[in-house]
Amino acid sequence: MEITAFDFTLSQSFLIASSLTFLSLLLALLTLRPKSPKPNLTVHSSTPTEAATETIICRCCCSCNGEIESGYSTDSLTAEERYLNGGGEAEEMVVEKQTGASMMEQLVPEITTHALSYLDYPSLCRLSMTNSLMRKAANDDNAWKALYHKDFTLEQDTVTPVNGWKAYYAATRAIVNANTEFFNIIRERSVQAMSQLWLNADYVKCTHASGENFSGYNAVIQSWLFAFNWEQGLEFQVRDVRARVLTDMAWVTMKMYVVEMDNGPFNVTNVFEFLNGRWYLVHHHCSVMVLDGEVDQQLMHA
Repeated sequence: MEITAFDFTLSQSFLIASSLTFLSLLLALLTLRPKSPKPNLTVHSSTPTEAATETIICRCCCSCNGEIESGYSTDSLTAEERYLNGGGEAEEMVVEKQTGASMMEQLVPEITTHALSYLDYPSLCRLSMTNSLMRKAANDDNAWKALYHKDFTLEQDTVTPVNGWKAYYAATRAIVNANTEFFNIIRERSVQAMSQLWLNADYVKCTHASGENFSGYNAVIQSWLFAFNWEQGLEFQVRDVRARVLTDMAWVTMKMYVVEMDNGPFNVTNVFEFLNGRWYLVHHHCSVMVLDGEVDQQLMHA
């Protein structure tokens, strides 16, 4: 009886070990077996007489809930949708996105220049600070040339700026502002401001409407002190301003109309020199006119 029981226990253990070994091999085969691709098309048929309806499996994350009916044409899909569903190329989608961004570049240069010509100097500078595309358009030399002809009277048509029209426009704007400051100082009758506008050098010259000529910084400032001490002020207008800028020299010609006079304008020329980052006045010349009348004599004396 003991031998029979022992044989039975041994046989039972052998069967259990064999079963476990078989299950392990089966699981290993199932694991190593390649997965079959999921079908992209499924057919639903309600009755044998009805036509089968194809359903396209969608792999995108849109609102189609994973299925697109066969009646929906893939031709109407955008490039991005076709790419997400495996029916398009990435390059096609990128080209479509870049079309709107390059619209400014696709404009004819003449049209861009004409559009920018309606902007003034501060607006064109602000436009160049928006982005790289606008900076490239705002720094175009033709745009600044058009703006120069619009804002200033060109004294010589053959001007070819060495550093481009943008730098030439900025220099001309600085000269015109300095010239405007000169006449504002005359209206305000400020000797201190006039002394700061002139260059402190021995070669500066000033010729007043009286015909008197003064040379040297001290003599020029003293002449303006005498002119400002005259009790009667003058009302005048400056017209026909023409500026010409070189590297470090510039001159401005203009006509000055005095309200109290009917004898015509004074022809005025101002010469400036660029030194230490700013423009200084080095020469002023006003035409001498033969005047009649008491007011005119007082004006000549001034």
